[in-house]
Amino acid sequence: MTARTRWLFNSRSEIVEQMLSGYAQAHSDVIALSAGLVVRATPKPQGLVGIVVGNGSGHEPAMIGWVGHGLLDVNVPGAIFSSPGPARIVAGIKEADRGAGVLLLVSSHAGDIMNASLARDEALSQGLAVEMVVLYDDVASAPREHEEDRRGGAGLFFVWKIVGAAAESGASLGECAEIARKVRRRTRSIAGAIGTVTHPVSGQPLGQMNDSQLAVGMGVHGEPGTLLGEEITADAVAELMVSRLVEDVEAQAGSRVALMVNNSGSLTIMELSILFRGAANTLSDRGIEVARSWMGNYATTLDQAGFAFAICLLDPELEALYDAPAYGAAFIRVGLST
Repeated sequence: MTARTRWLFNSRSEIVEQMLSGYAQAHSDVIALSAGLVVRATPKPQGLVGIVVGNGSGHEPAMIGWVGHGLLDVNVPGAIFSSPGPARIVAGIKEADRGAGVLLLVSSHAGDIMNASLARDEALSQGLAVEMVVLYDDVASAPREHEEDRRGGAGLFFVWKIVGAAAESGASLGECAEIARKVRRRTRSIAGAIGTVTHPVSGQPLGQMNDSQLAVGMGVHGEPGTLLGEEITADAVAELMVSRLVEDVEAQAGSRVALMVNNSGSLTIMELSILFRGAANTLSDRGIEVARSWMGNYATTLDQAGFAFAICLLDPELEALYDAPAYGAAFIRVGLST
């Protein structure tokens, strides 16, 4: 396995713009482009809270696939692995404003927080009603006693789905912000990867190129993890990683959780399914029920051979919001599962 150095694009300087154009064309019933912003093809009604996320590109279908009914209203995409600037985020806030205020959800990375904070302050100075919630869930990036220093990871999706449903149902801006914080408190994630990937613009690898060992605790931008032995099995990996999430969030026997196994880019469905099996068995062995589940490509790091586990500790309120209908280019939920 070696990092890929040949891609199918036309110009290094136009990768993001052309990607957005093609994705919007392919999903024109759900999303549209508005001055470089990804917006709903049909805006939500007036009087409802708008939800905005800004992020670096290179993680598709995040976040462009999560704009739609019951999900986000506007995604402000930046360059590859680079947060969009404050002015563009302010434009996104204005685009999402339907008269009930806007919730800005920010993944905990230094550039994202800085630019979003500046954008929030500017929007407030212009008389807009805006709240900002910083999201973090990656247990490998900081100890529990400093969880506010943790990175945002695959657990972001639980917040977007659940808060998106709350906003769609008419919850106030303050209520939506509190639900986001509640889901954040109950969500944990951890990632792993084999080898690294090459940045398609710079041509430089994001990390150390080791094509035979699994690194646990990898970040979404290639931040390094801890190398494990070459012979470790998928079940052992799942037991190690999911047990860490369970202990960190203090899930007990009898708990109900939502479980996500996310593909970072190039793992096969075969591998992902075996990892899901191991994660579900680990939870079951502890008396924890997998009440809701996702498996697939949600947040990628280009074509990295990696994955992430995320769990969210559910309660009746969160389950009801989780089960609410949603329709985005990368996620469709038609209603309650039995």
